[in-house]
Amino acid sequence: MLPAAQKHDVFQAIADPTRREVLRLLAGSELPISAITAHFPMSRTAVAKHLQVLTDAKLVSGRKAGREKLYRLHPEPLQELQQWLAFYEQFWTNKLSMLKHIVEEKEESRLRVVAPEEDEQANRE
Repeated sequence: MLPAAQKHDVFQAIADPTRREVLRLLAGSELPISAITAHFPMSRTAVAKHLQVLTDAKLVSGRKAGREKLYRLHPEPLQELQQWLAFYEQFWTNKLSMLKHIVEEKEESRLRVVAPEEDEQANRE
């Protein structure tokens, strides 16, 4: 069995939209689980499970404050995700450049077809 720290990585942690929303909520400030739960149509237990996945991925941590446990964001592990995405950005950039070229080429071709007709009309007048 894997140790808790290796159970979930950053990619698994952010794969779920609920966990991404929890990260967004925690980006503003530390929050108790009750405040986090208020944003979702699910039980406190379900939110606690999401928080555990985020904790395993080292994206959040909790600390006791009186009777509550406050959770806070640790965005540093997201750098791994950013680095992974940066590699693939070159493909997106190439595809966007190709798409721009195709669109511009079609637009120029359309203008060449329209222009001679306009010239004929101008000559008749």
